Amino acid sequence: MDSLPAILEAGLRYTIPLSVISFIIGIIIAVITALVRISNVKKGSTFTRLLKIIGKAFFSFYVWLFRGTPLIVQMFILFYGLPRLPAPYTVEFGAFSAAVIVFSLNVGAYASETIRAAILSISKGQWEAGYAIGMTHTTVLFRVILPQAARVSLPPLSNSFIGLIKDTSLAFSITIVEMFSVGQQIAARTYEPMVLYCEVAVVYLVFCSILNVGQYYLEKRTSRYIKNT
Repeated sequence: MDSLPAILEAGLRYTIPLSVISFIIGIIIAVITALVRISNVKKGSTFTRLLKIIGKAFFSFYVWLFRGTPLIVQMFILFYGLPRLPAPYTVEFGAFSAAVIVFSLNVGAYASETIRAAILSISKGQWEAGYAIGMTHTTVLFRVILPQAARVSLPPLSNSFIGLIKDTSLAFSITIVEMFSVGQQIAARTYEPMVLYCEVAVVYLVFCSILNVGQYYLEKRTSRYIKNT
């Protein structure tokens, strides 16, 4: 168990910050993506409609691309591939920055579908009620629709965050010394891979269990005004 402090330190130094930062950025991307994709292209001026069409096409392509390619391949392209491009197209990122970018874009792609579905699940009567009392489209969206959509999307988004915690183990492939990488290094020295990998699994399990408890209480709080039928 002497290796456990080193594994925990790697988790607190890299795994948790990488997960939290990537998830926050990813949710922001997801909300923007979802709102653009559900926007009505028939409203507004010709220029506005053209921008909406371009935006829909761009974000649809983005979601298709990141949902259709493996996470580790995206990581390798960003960290190892872009620096190999011929000048002046060479782009280099640090390992942590590259991981944050890839994880954030992945969260954004997957979570955008969750948020889009949650928004579309809200009854049209909610929109009409908002318009009836003089609210603008934007006001109805942010004060009526999005709060309800947030409650609906909370369970799948929480699952995405828990999945992201585990996906950060792939960051070892671009030299980030996170928990799995530390476990590998210690196992190579001690020749006890079973023990080390079990310790890593237990730490991941503890982190995810804490999140599961947090998800339960968050769902309970956001549903406190809903009557059980």
